[in-house]
Order: sequence, then C-alpha cells, then structure tokens
Amino acid sequence: MSEDNLRPKLLVVEDDEGLQRQLRWAYEDYDVTIAGDRESAIAALHAIEPPVVTLDLGLPPDPDGTSEGFATLEEIMALRPNTKVIVASGHGARESALGAIAKGAFDFYQKPVDIDELGHIVRRAMHVHALEEENRRLQRAATGEGVVGGIITGAPEMLKVARMIERVASADVSVMLLGASGTGKELLAKGLHDNSLREKGPFIAINCAAIPETLLESELFGYEKGAFTGAVKSMEGKIERAEGGTLFLDEVGDIPLPLQVKLLRFLQERVIERIGGRRPIPVDVRIICATHQNLEAMITAGSFREDLYYRLAEIVVRIPSLAERQGDAELLAHHFLSKFAREHRRQIKGFTPAALAKIADWPWPGNVRELENRIKRAVIMAEGSRLTPDDLDLGSGDEESTSLNLKRVREIAERRAIEQAIARSEGNISLTAKLLGISRPTLYYMLKDHGLEA
Repeated sequence: MSEDNLRPKLLVVEDDEGLQRQLRWAYEDYDVTIAGDRESAIAALHAIEPPVVTLDLGLPPDPDGTSEGFATLEEIMALRPNTKVIVASGHGARESALGAIAKGAFDFYQKPVDIDELGHIVRRAMHVHALEEENRRLQRAATGEGVVGGIITGAPEMLKVARMIERVASADVSVMLLGASGTGKELLAKGLHDNSLREKGPFIAINCAAIPETLLESELFGYEKGAFTGAVKSMEGKIERAEGGTLFLDEVGDIPLPLQVKLLRFLQERVIERIGGRRPIPVDVRIICATHQNLEAMITAGSFREDLYYRLAEIVVRIPSLAERQGDAELLAHHFLSKFAREHRRQIKGFTPAALAKIADWPWPGNVRELENRIKRAVIMAEGSRLTPDDLDLGSGDEESTSLNLKRVREIAERRAIEQAIARSEGNISLTAKLLGISRPTLYYMLKDHGLEA
C-alpha cells in the first residue's frame, strides 16, 4: 500500500495557483487533490470521496463574487452530505459565513488565509468526520460484530466494559451492573442475554423502583387465585416468565428487606412459591441486576442484605458516566440527530461548531439519557438547518461572539483527539500518528504544543 493511501484525503478547491502551491505544501500530512473550478471539484469529489473539502467561494466564472462558490457548496452537500466543507472567502465575511453554514458548511474562514489556523480547522473536521463514520459503522454492524447491546461508543473506557460483557456473557453467573442513571445499564443487560447460551429464551426486565412495595412481590413471584382481594385468577410472576432465559432486576437496591429474604431463598434453592400457593415451582433463570446506589453503604446501614449482595454480584461491572467516556458525547450526538431527524422528518444537517464544543465540554449529569432528550427536543424545535447551543439549551448560541473563541474551541478538540488516540494506541507513537492521520514529526510537535506525553 502506498503512503498516499494511508494519508487522509483532502480536496482543495482554489483557483489561485500561488495559493494552490502553498496549500499543497502546507498539507503534507494529507493526500491533497487540487481543483480550480466547480466542474473539476465535482469530478474529484466522485473520484476520491474526500472526508474534508476546503472551498474558496470566489471561483470562476465569478472570481470576484460568491455565486459560483455557493453553487459548488450546494452541489457537494447534495452529492456527499457527510463531507465536511470548510469555506473561505474575503467577500462580505459575516454574510458569507452565515450563508455557508446555512447551506451545510462545517466551518468558515476569512481570507487572507492563515495556514496554521486553517490547519486546525481541517484537523478538527477530519476528527469529526472520523467519529461520524465510526458511528455509522457501529449502526450497520450486527450485534455480534459490534459493541454488545447496541451500545455506540468509541471511548476506551466503554470499550473495556463491552469486552468484559462479552467475556462473561457465556458464563451462567449472576452479574451486577453498577452505574449512574442513564448510562445504558439495560442495554448492556440485553447484550449479556443476547450473547449468552440463553439467547433463545426470554429476556424479562422489571424496574424495582417503579413498582410499589405492596405490588412488587406479586410482580416477581406471581399469585394463586383467591390469594388476596381481586385475585380472580392465578398469575405467574416475572421470575417464572423468564424460565430458560434472563431476568433483569433494574434498581435492585430498592427491593424492601422482607422481599430480599424471599429473593435470596429463590437464588439459593432455585424454586419459588406464588403468593397464596403451597406448591414449589422450579425455575431455571439467569439473574442480571443493576443499580445506581452504593449497595456496600446500604449493607453497612442495614438496608440491604450482605448475603443477597454476594449472590447477585458474582461478577460486578462498573459502567462509566458519559463525562468519563472520551469523545462519546459528540459520537452519540450525531447518532441521535440522525435518528430523530429521520423519525420527525426534519432537514437538520448537523451541529454548529459552537454546539459541538458545548456538547464536548458539558458535564452531562443525566448521562446518555439527558443527551438523547436534549437532541430530540432540539430536532423538533430548531428553526435552522444546524443545531446551535441555544437549540440544545446549553448556553448562548450567538454565532458572532462564539466565533471569537473558535481558536480555543479547536485547541480543546485537537487536544481531546490526541488524548483519545494515545489511549487507543496505548502510547504507541506510530499508531497514534496513524489514527490521527498525521506524520510522526507533526505528532511530536503537537504533543509538545499541548504539553502532552505519549
């Protein structure tokens, strides 16, 4: 394989020959293709399918205006909507910027071109495109080929959890999933079931916190006809319904102490008795449970049985919060945008750079569920073609004031990308450079610039 095939492809649409040479020299880390007009740009778009395009709006036959540049932008977005187009112009900068973003451009840069500044934008565009491609790949992958449970992630922290789930899935042991609300515990529980020897059996889930204490016992164990007022017929419980499969006890920390005793007896003997019944019923079922509570503290306080804990927690899996999953907030944001735009038939093309920066920096106390809800609401309510921080209720969406801080935004995004690549490659410089699509000398320079070590 040639060196060019290893480098990310970059299409530069620029009619100034001097600037063409300058940009080709500046982008030595990319496989650069130059186009001087709309026709050659579209031909190159079909030929090389570049992830990123830099586009000068002043193209012939309108080199002193923007009409031909905007026409080229529209055609690129129509043919390759996932391509990141960075638009440059010296003509009415603010008006051109707003027009370009409205038509689907990823970012805008005012001439005269600052090579270093434009280089930051290109690297960030490459990173975002790579995240989106990974998202689409995971969506296309079958469960056995991708991340368990349909979890969408590129973060080393979450991939480690996924690999652990895959390892313990085939072992018929009880698993406890520990993590904050909204981190995907039920998805991982379903992934455990789907990758186990019980996959053809039922997967029965019950949220122990959502059912009143007086009803939880009958929901779990069932009841016989006449066991209490209103019991006009016998009813099997969730445990029986899970025969041959998996029972998922969500928020197991909310099970009251008297019911904990009955659940412990079932786990020890693998038989149950319905409420009002006298006949023991054997049940073959695997137990997976989850909670956001500190069960060890509850054991100390006397509100959770220690012997039950050790029956349920033969394997413990701790799930990181969204804030601890490097790069996943942006990855999931694009996934949810695509999903809800399709469901609600909205022509939302993406996020503004300011919105992506906010998504990356937000602490996400409600984790993935909070992110999903914010994206869904924004897709329904947004008026523009790209979601802004205001649409997401993440702060100011003033494009003019935001643009003043774009350099800082790009520095943060660049540092995050480098850190993630270092983590994935376990500090291997060559692999880190390859993941980032840059040369080793460039990586050394960037590490020094950001004060990082591999």
